[in-house]
Amino acid sequence: MILIADDDRNILMSLKLLLERAGYEVACASDPDGVMAAVRAGGVDLAVIDMNYSHTTSGEEGLSLLRRLRLHLPDLPVILITGWGSIELAVEGMRAGAYDFITKPWNNRVLLQRVATALTLRPSAEETEPDSAQSARFDRCGIVGENPRLLEILSTVERVAQTDAPVLILGENGTGKELIARAIHANSRRRDNPFVMVNLGGIPRSLFESEMFGHVKGAFTGAVAARKGRFELADKGTVFLDEIGDLDQASQVKLLRVLQQHTFEPVGESRSRKVDIRVVCATNADIPGMVRERTFREDLYYRINLVTLRLPPLRERRDDIPALVSHFAQNYCRENGLAVPEFSVDAMQRLVRLPYPGNIRELRNVVERAIITAPSPVIDAGDIDRQCENMPDDVPQPAFSSLEDMESQIVRQALEASGGNMSKAALSLGISRQTLYRRMEKYNISGKDLNVRDEDKKGLR
Repeated sequence: MILIADDDRNILMSLKLLLERAGYEVACASDPDGVMAAVRAGGVDLAVIDMNYSHTTSGEEGLSLLRRLRLHLPDLPVILITGWGSIELAVEGMRAGAYDFITKPWNNRVLLQRVATALTLRPSAEETEPDSAQSARFDRCGIVGENPRLLEILSTVERVAQTDAPVLILGENGTGKELIARAIHANSRRRDNPFVMVNLGGIPRSLFESEMFGHVKGAFTGAVAARKGRFELADKGTVFLDEIGDLDQASQVKLLRVLQQHTFEPVGESRSRKVDIRVVCATNADIPGMVRERTFREDLYYRINLVTLRLPPLRERRDDIPALVSHFAQNYCRENGLAVPEFSVDAMQRLVRLPYPGNIRELRNVVERAIITAPSPVIDAGDIDRQCENMPDDVPQPAFSSLEDMESQIVRQALEASGGNMSKAALSLGISRQTLYRRMEKYNISGKDLNVRDEDKKGLR
């Protein structure tokens, strides 16, 4: 059930009619006491509340109500309703724990999308196991690896892709942010519509509006023909805004308007156009730090990061390096008509130990250069060293004889540290219980030897 609260009866009835027509069960309240009474009665899955309930416009009533709701039901998603001129209040509400905010006057389609997203991603919803990212229906878009952190990210991608939630992808250069964005699009209901990638760092400030919103013929010197902008090209699909941390503040304001209202005006045209897009952003910048330094708008930050994905650097998922090496080698040789070489054990150990400041992109370059320059069909450690003479080896020689030995020891340590509690061990490893069972079977780890609880042993064959 959706609970809506506003002291304006017209707004209350408009929201109620809109949501009921969309198939939702709706309850209404006209003041904070009515909201709390409805919540205490139970059955509320989402609250959509106004910021003001009297003649004042400070928004403090809404913030106070939000705090009361958070105390009573910490997991209840709350969407705030605010006027465009009061976005600072909404941002304060987001900091206080609100799920999202919408502005008056609202766009019905956008509001329904936000409501559907909040209900789909609400914390009380059943969590998806990381292993679900391995399902046949999930398109990885070329993402290679089985590292627990990567599987957790893919699980989130599979879940969030089914919504229109804005996603912010954070990570160093070369960690695969674009591939994650493509996976979000490929697994969404928008998959058959355009995926438009925009490198915001490469667009001059003077051309931002023309590039993003388009222009009409004669709008400025050199505009000899009308041109569609990136947002219009992405209509019904996904727009991927890469390097959003490079956007100047004037452009941030213009972008915020589009993300909030899903409308824009091409340069030289006064009539607004509507666009139906899903927005995915990415950056290697420290956006929270930029917000604190006031170089990135806080309201824009809250608008783009309803879901945040932090991609680990390659040095934190070294167990995926052998699979990545094989993938890059096979792809390069197939594209160039070459025989796939063999990588010696020493070569692979060397590849696993390298620091990779350029992450996966750098690993691919090392592999491809080694294939080109290696004098024999077997690539050894010397061939690898010649490709990265200036790259420091900042990883000590592993104390394990193989990657499998390392993984086996890590699993044992997690089980011992948890006192045999499978759930705690799986959580500490960032994997599901089912994956932990399979790892124990793979490495012949006995639950009896590690004092695994009796209720957990039934998962072990």
